[in-house]
Amino acid sequence: MSNLEFTEPLEIIYRDEHMVAINKPAGLLVHKSYLARKETYFAMTMLRDQLGQYVYPIHRLDRPTSGVLLFALSSEVARLLSEQFSERSVEKGYLAMVRGYLLGNDTLDYPLKEELDKIADKDAQQDKEAQEAVTRWHHLLSGEFDAPIGKYEKARFSLVALKPLTGRKHQLRRHLAHLRHPIMGDTTHGDGKQNKYFKAHLGEQRLMLHAAQLRFNHPVSGEGIELLAPIPESFTNICDAVGWSDILTSPLAYFEE
Repeated sequence: MSNLEFTEPLEIIYRDEHMVAINKPAGLLVHKSYLARKETYFAMTMLRDQLGQYVYPIHRLDRPTSGVLLFALSSEVARLLSEQFSERSVEKGYLAMVRGYLLGNDTLDYPLKEELDKIADKDAQQDKEAQEAVTRWHHLLSGEFDAPIGKYEKARFSLVALKPLTGRKHQLRRHLAHLRHPIMGDTTHGDGKQNKYFKAHLGEQRLMLHAAQLRFNHPVSGEGIELLAPIPESFTNICDAVGWSDILTSPLAYFEE
């Protein structure tokens, strides 16, 4: 997804005097980094210019993932919000389109070793123990295309709601791959044959993972905040092709006790 152009203003889904949240488009990096030194567009700088003030990123989304991205408007609010994330008191809900029929619902507790980059992380400890990683998932819809892929006569897909209870790098992508139901469009942990079909027949090439929902307490007032990021057309167009419509944007509803 390199060299994409982002010329439209970012979609703001929440704003007050203390914080702002956007619906990050797929393909947009959150901020500058050594590995992205040749890139032009970053959510942090685009939002700063759009608002005319400095913004503090509180968490991150992988570049190919769309959805809720939260920023603070002061260093003190950034500290308070970051504490909620580190204490795991923030609830995050995702929607994903995966390979095959991932039916039912369950919790995957599967530790993950930290993914290190050969250049950017060359000085980091290389032999760390695998870290706790827990993801809840819930089947929503299934569909198929009447076309063979590999040894299968038809291409089968599922739409699932995801709730990560920890925040490891690429956790959802790696956990779904571990379940043998990789997320469609995942070029790192996914299924190459499925992705090739995906691009050829659906005309889209994006990771089918959307951060649809975020719940936390307001860092100043303490009131409960729920943010919902509308599903982008790049996601809904593919869902429509499978026959899925009227998809709910509140995946956390499926994990209520």
